[in-house]
Amino acid sequence: MSAAGDRLQDTARRTALALPGVSRSRPFTPRLDVYKVAGKVFLIVTDDPDEQIVTVKCEPEEARAHMRAHATITPGRYLDKRNWITLGPGHGITERLITDVVEGSYDLVVERLPARDRPRPR
Repeated sequence: MSAAGDRLQDTARRTALALPGVSRSRPFTPRLDVYKVAGKVFLIVTDDPDEQIVTVKCEPEEARAHMRAHATITPGRYLDKRNWITLGPGHGITERLITDVVEGSYDLVVERLPARDRPRPR
């Protein structure tokens, strides 16, 4: 079952906040929730009811595969289009997929942090 926009956003937020060392802020605009680990962004969630999307970091090859498989996954909005993807509600965008891409984004950021800055494993 595909996730509606509000469920997509809620799932992304819940997933992010369950991960160790995550902070949430709105440094850019009041309508963008930014989730970071050790000061590095791994998730952006819009609060705009007309544009219910989430943006995550992703390996370029994986990003291309997601975009080929899902019409509502596009190059990342707001950030580098090669290393970020944006997910909108639509066919095949499930809560499991959302959880997987948020956790994957977090893991990408954490693995690139110096060991001293990494949160405890989940």
